[in-house]
Amino acid sequence: MTPDILRILPELILTLTGVVVMLTDATLAPRSSRKPLGWLAALGTTIALCASLGQAALPAGTAFYATVQTDAFSAFFHTLICAIVLAAILLSIDALPQHHRGEFFALIVFGAVGMCLLTSAVELLVVFIALEISSISTYVLAGYRKHTAQGPESAIKYFLLGSFATAFLLYGIAMLFGATGTTQIQEIATLLPAARSHTLVILAFALMMVGVLFKVSAAPFHVWTPDVYEGAPTPVVALMSTAPKVAAFALLVRLLYGAFPLLHTLWMPLLWAVAILSMTVGNLAALRQTNAKRMLAYSSIAHAGYLLAALAGVGSQPITAIAFYTAAYAAMNVGIFALLSLVSGPDEHRSQIADYRGVLHQSPLTGGLMLLFLISLIGIPFTGGFFAKFYSFSTAMNGGAAWLVLIGLLNSGIAAAYYLRFAIALAQPAAKNGHAVTLPRWTLATSAAVLAAGAATLVLGIAPGWVLSAATAAAHSFTVIGGL
Repeated sequence: MTPDILRILPELILTLTGVVVMLTDATLAPRSSRKPLGWLAALGTTIALCASLGQAALPAGTAFYATVQTDAFSAFFHTLICAIVLAAILLSIDALPQHHRGEFFALIVFGAVGMCLLTSAVELLVVFIALEISSISTYVLAGYRKHTAQGPESAIKYFLLGSFATAFLLYGIAMLFGATGTTQIQEIATLLPAARSHTLVILAFALMMVGVLFKVSAAPFHVWTPDVYEGAPTPVVALMSTAPKVAAFALLVRLLYGAFPLLHTLWMPLLWAVAILSMTVGNLAALRQTNAKRMLAYSSIAHAGYLLAALAGVGSQPITAIAFYTAAYAAMNVGIFALLSLVSGPDEHRSQIADYRGVLHQSPLTGGLMLLFLISLIGIPFTGGFFAKFYSFSTAMNGGAAWLVLIGLLNSGIAAAYYLRFAIALAQPAAKNGHAVTLPRWTLATSAAVLAAGAATLVLGIAPGWVLSAATAAAHSFTVIGGL
């Protein structure tokens, strides 16, 4: 196997998996169960996950004419994305009707190809292609509940707004090429001081940030998030609220520290302002929500702000904090959406927070795990969410942004109010005039996904050393200039 192939091995395995799933689907009877296709996709994703872990042992280097780069940074995010995708596939096997079309699993796997490629691309045109591969899959998946009005509506909104955001990114790439004469990320950093027009560079940077911040659902580019989360199938939301956001943050870090480190005096205060806006808008809006998925959608906007707050740090600490935070956030967010999917059932008839009353009494395991993920989202000690916020805020504090940390802590207090409201609903007995909550049985696939998310949330809160070491190694993949 050639060295170039080794550097895109996870993407290659995922691509082959998607092709095999589609070909196998064509051979099955129209009304036969598509669950075996889910297990086939899960197997391929597991192999890609192992390949991603193996990439960490490879020496850092580029492939395919320096368009992709394999290093500890890309290996960390490849592994995280493959783990998220595997959990989403396992959730989908039993959460959706068994006769749903087999291309559902192929779309998830093909979307993962784009997300993985996005974390290792060091050529801006490859970045654009990877973003499109990821986005097109999620556009279709968001509208998969075609029998409801909300499904197609969410897909159309996501597609239209996402297309505008991608256009901003592409215009930024074109302007940057006009100013520097290259689209290679490492070369851009070298050529920026001699750029033909610094105004054009700044405009290009601003346009590219619009595209990236849209993908991480940071304010003020967040308006699509609540509607899309509410209309998409819950297993799809578990995927799209984590994996694309993880890939987009990896891209953001590679752009800021790989292409635009010399502009740090410009982008640091800009992203601090976005962080404050995201935290505040997300948490205040979540306080008013009665729909569980919309509440968690605004929560994801707030968490984007917590992540961006780490960029107030200096040196390699912000990259370490962002990498660790994405891992912790992925575990607790996949877990809570997995349990929402389990309780609400395939038709998702339980959408309001009040509908979850009595869950803890009827199923202590289900209710207990939901409480675990909620307290992790709050940031209570001994959970992954606590250490994630601790590293993010301590990094900002070390960078001298004490006021940013104070705003973040105040926002965490606001967030505790709506998370605890959900937790109290779980612990309350079911309403006397209402129907008792009937919970579906735990299946093998769902149990594996939920228990893995719960274990990861606890491990990251009690013994985070291994993941923190991997995040630190990822941060050392960048040569950070002294001013950062």
